[in-house]
Amino acid sequence: MYMKKNHIILAIIFIACFTACQKNEIKDATDEKVEALLSQMTLQEKIGQLNQRDAGDVSEEIIENVKAGNIGSILNCDPQKVNDLQRVAIEESRLGIPLLYARDVIHGFKTIFPIPLGQACSWDTTIITEGARVAAAEAASTGIRYTFAPMIDVTRDPRWGRIAESLGEDPYLTSVLGVAMVKGFQGSDMSDPDRVAACAKHFAAYGLTESGRDYNVVFTSEQRLRDYVLPPFEAAAKAGVATFMAGFNELNGVPVSGSTFLLRDVLREEWGYKGMVVSDYFSIEQMAIQGFCQSKAESAKLGMIAGVDMDMMSFVYIDYLDSLVKAKAVDEKLIDDAVRRVLRLKFDLGLFDNPYTDLSKKDSVLYSAENLNAAVNAATESAVLVKNENDFLPLSADNIKKVAVIGPMADASHDQMGTWCFDADKTHSVTPLMAIKQQYGDKFEILYEKALISTRDYDKKNFAKAVSMASKSDVVLLFVGEEAILSGEAKCRADINLPGAQTELLNALKATGKPIVTIVMAGRPLTIEAETKASKSLFVAFHGGTMAGPALIDLIFGKSIPSGKLSVTFPKMVGQIPIYYSDYKTGRPAQQPLHMIDDIPLEAKQTSLGFCTYWLDAGLAPLFPFGYGLSYTKFEYSDLQLSSDKINMTDTLTVSCKIKNTGKYDGTEVVQLYVRDYVGSLVRPLKELKGFQRVSIKQGEEKTVTFKISTNQLSFWNAKMQKVTEPGKFCVWIAPNSVEGLSADFVIN
Repeated sequence: MYMKKNHIILAIIFIACFTACQKNEIKDATDEKVEALLSQMTLQEKIGQLNQRDAGDVSEEIIENVKAGNIGSILNCDPQKVNDLQRVAIEESRLGIPLLYARDVIHGFKTIFPIPLGQACSWDTTIITEGARVAAAEAASTGIRYTFAPMIDVTRDPRWGRIAESLGEDPYLTSVLGVAMVKGFQGSDMSDPDRVAACAKHFAAYGLTESGRDYNVVFTSEQRLRDYVLPPFEAAAKAGVATFMAGFNELNGVPVSGSTFLLRDVLREEWGYKGMVVSDYFSIEQMAIQGFCQSKAESAKLGMIAGVDMDMMSFVYIDYLDSLVKAKAVDEKLIDDAVRRVLRLKFDLGLFDNPYTDLSKKDSVLYSAENLNAAVNAATESAVLVKNENDFLPLSADNIKKVAVIGPMADASHDQMGTWCFDADKTHSVTPLMAIKQQYGDKFEILYEKALISTRDYDKKNFAKAVSMASKSDVVLLFVGEEAILSGEAKCRADINLPGAQTELLNALKATGKPIVTIVMAGRPLTIEAETKASKSLFVAFHGGTMAGPALIDLIFGKSIPSGKLSVTFPKMVGQIPIYYSDYKTGRPAQQPLHMIDDIPLEAKQTSLGFCTYWLDAGLAPLFPFGYGLSYTKFEYSDLQLSSDKINMTDTLTVSCKIKNTGKYDGTEVVQLYVRDYVGSLVRPLKELKGFQRVSIKQGEEKTVTFKISTNQLSFWNAKMQKVTEPGKFCVWIAPNSVEGLSADFVIN
């Protein structure tokens, strides 16, 4: 039956292609196939291709709608039924158009990698690409060919639960790593059976949601939108990302799913993007809830006119587009264009030639040794050492008799994987407790006490056991943070301190006088100033995935040398939010010394403290700045050189400096390049990241690191919405983080 129908479809395609070629309307072979198929479709079949349904266990209703051609894409299908349902689409629907199977595969399918926010702390495109490649291969082995990643929303608000899915606060870093993730998912040819179509989401400005509350409103200027929000999306579009997703949010009063400005003017016209746009879950229908229109039918009209090609689970396209076309409220040409993009994606994925999945191969792909090793490597590079008093770490197993492993995240096989792990199996997770027992169980005694049932637990009944164990031990390894459920979509927090009684646990252990190494495993930056002070050393590990345990134990005991750098600023307290490195200089910058709240005398005069920008109770600086991270070795920066201190608009500036490893270990340094435009027609940020390199340097070795800066990299969107580079004075830094480094000035004529 399949072969007979295939021959019919090929004949239809050949005839239509010949006719279209005569009219000189065809651009390539795939376009020919798309046009041939489109010409045979009824309006209802076209609309069916734009309908994405959640299948679950595959009901009879789903099967009947697939047979009728009313579904183009399926979410969350039972892996054992993907071929059965595909066979219905191929053999029992009129035109035999294959289904596109989709799933949220964000930072791993079965083998879970660190959350994207953590992966971004590696500043390593190879880590990002490999993580996406593994996720794609594992997902595709079960029939999934489309994922809703990367999330390239730039965000400055750690209260927002979805910061866990982001690549941090900086548009340049997000652009580079987002492109690397697209490459990993899609490869050089999406038709390869172990690749999936990627989706740049959420277009756009979802990461600027007010008060860090999910689905909330966003208000920002077009200039800030173009300078800060859109660059990662443009980079993904240029890199060939297969699809875009319209965000849940409204932007300046217009829900994104109804924004012709974003989806047509910017995405289609300015960037020339040809791929498919999918809605977010229910986001088209939700325009009526938001008050942008009065009915579901009107939301369907607005979504199609704006340029959303595929409706994810709103049902408004399948229910209303037919009548809207007949009423001439929607031009059928818009539907044709949307269907073209959907069909093109299916052809590019090779679904017409190979619609079925060989499920017998998945057992050799899922949790393979290669995949698990890649996950260890990613978790290792993603962990950031932010404190190491008197070089306390790494520990030496030869000098230890007893280690106390304490805390709710020490053996949390489920929670260490983090958010968006629909298909993960915690029985494959290797926790820090498991790893230290495996590696050092015969070297020294390991004492373990969870102390708290979960990170949210306030019951201190087991504190005495933990304190007793700490008192008997040479060192305490304390694993704290957040459970997976406390971050991710709709998991926003107003208080981002360590939840539960974890801080009290740390203080009780501190009272023993024993050195504490604290490892924070969370889905967001937390306000951990007090915890940092109480710890001898502290790692920010975020949620490290399936193999977080071996990675962290290797770092603690020096088998691996930390190289991670923060992809997001850590505030001291929640009232500083939003706080980010690329801030702007006000007309009253902070003046030292800052007069803090406890220093103010009683009945002080209003003018006694001066008038400048800072918080009386927090100062001005964050707890840890963007780009910050320590190593076990030391790197010394020297001899900054510029190819010239004056360049023309057509020139490229070369900047270099020497970096020497003056410490005791071979190591890798993430070298960062920042610039500042001192004076502009609009006030410019104090610093902007424009480049970075991971440089491996052996103990005692010195290397010269070189960057090139084109004047185009110094451009911005001015008040007339023109992208310009303005002449004037600039500063450039080569730096280990966003607050230090060597700097020099130059002028663009």
